[in-house]
This record gives sequence, structure tokens and C-alpha cells, in this order.
Amino acid sequence: MSSSNPAPDRRRLLLAASALLLTAGCAQAAPPLDLVVYKTPYCGCCKGWISHMAKAGFKPTVHEVEDLAPIRDKQGVPFELSSCHTGVIGGYVVEGHVPPADVLRLLKERPKALGLTVPGMPIGSPGMESPDGRTEVYATLLLLDRSGKTRVFARHG
Repeated sequence: MSSSNPAPDRRRLLLAASALLLTAGCAQAAPPLDLVVYKTPYCGCCKGWISHMAKAGFKPTVHEVEDLAPIRDKQGVPFELSSCHTGVIGGYVVEGHVPPADVLRLLKERPKALGLTVPGMPIGSPGMESPDGRTEVYATLLLLDRSGKTRVFARHG
């Protein structure tokens, strides 16, 4: 007659469960990807950018407005840093054709800033692809304050 001691199995199970709980506690939660986008009804490239964002896992909700100036003013984006659409996510503004990876980095790093902007509409930026594959060099700027102070967040092209 053999007797088996269940204590080692229980001990292994408890150790495994403890390790799992510790690992889960150390993992950072993914940032919420709910993105509110304001655009005019007349802009086609905005749809392209929204499509890029959705493919990257963002959940865009689009509001078509006739005038983006009040939205930009509320978010602290000066005219000279503006583009054709304005997004809001996680307490930040995202102005223009900002690449999805830059927005993910912003949400991960959470710098003290208003948000990101890609002023104008650079050829080759998300939503501004050229049929011939041409691209411009451009920068994503971190908008530090309402005065328009920025620093380069990422370079592209």
C-alpha cells in the first residue's frame, strides 16, 4: 500500500498562483484607446488618418463640425501648429496627421504637455500618402503649453 503526500502538490500550486499574481500586479494596464476626432465634413485625408488610427487599435468617434477653431482654442492648439483635424485622447490633444505609434508613446510616457501636433499636411504622413510613394521629412511636435512652445517628439520620413 503506497501513501502519497498531497502537500508538495499543494505547495507547487500555491507557489505558481503567487507567481502569477505577482506578475499580473507588475504588468501595466494598456492605455485606453478611445479617440475623439473633430473634422470638417469636406476633408478626405482626415478619413485616411482615422483609418490608420483604427487599424492601430484606436477606437475613433468622429464629430463633423463646420469650424475647428473653437475646438483647437479649447485644446490650446495655436493656429500656426494646426492641421485639418483635431483628436482628443487620454487628456491629450492630437492635432493633424500624427502617426499612431507616436500617440501610443505619448499615452505610455504621459509627459507634462498638452499633446502632439503635426502642423500642416506633410506628404507621406498617415492619411496623406502619395500615389507615387513620395514622402516629406516631418516632425511630430510635443505641444508643451498654450503659448505654442514645442519640442520635437519624433522625426519621420
